[in-house]
Amino acid sequence: MSVPYTGRFRSYLGPIAAVVKQLKIMSLKPVKTITVQFDPFYKNVKETRQFLHYISGPKILRTNLTCNLKTNIVCDRSEPTVTCDLTNGEKVLFKCQNLETIDILKLYNKHITILAPPEPEPEKKGVVIKLKKKRPKIRISRHRK
Repeated sequence: MSVPYTGRFRSYLGPIAAVVKQLKIMSLKPVKTITVQFDPFYKNVKETRQFLHYISGPKILRTNLTCNLKTNIVCDRSEPTVTCDLTNGEKVLFKCQNLETIDILKLYNKHITILAPPEPEPEKKGVVIKLKKKRPKIRISRHRK
C-alpha cells in the first residue's frame, strides 16, 4: 500500500520562467521615457543590464511605440538606477544596487504596469466562428500494406 502524493505537482521552473512570467504582463503604456543609468565597472551592474536587455525586446517595445528608451553610461562609481517618466508627469526612480532582475521587473509591474488602461475586448457581433471537424484516424495495420 502506498501513501497518496500530496504537495505540488509542478516542479520548480527556475528563475528564467519567473522572468518570462513578469515580461508577459509588462506594459510600457503609462511610460513616456525610461532612462537606465549605470557604471559598467560597478559591482552589481549585471542585473540592471539584463533588465535593459529585456525591456528593449521587440514585444515589450510594441506595447508603446512612443516610449523613449535612453541609456546613460557613466564612469563615476554610482549605483545603477532606472528612471521612468510617466505620461501623467510623475517620475519613478528604481535604485538597483541590491536588486536582481526579477525584483526590478516585479517592482516595475507593481508600480507602473498597473497604471496602464485595460485593453478593451474585441466585440464579436455577427462574427461566426467555424470549428474544424476532427477526422477520425484510420489505422492500417502493418500486415495489410
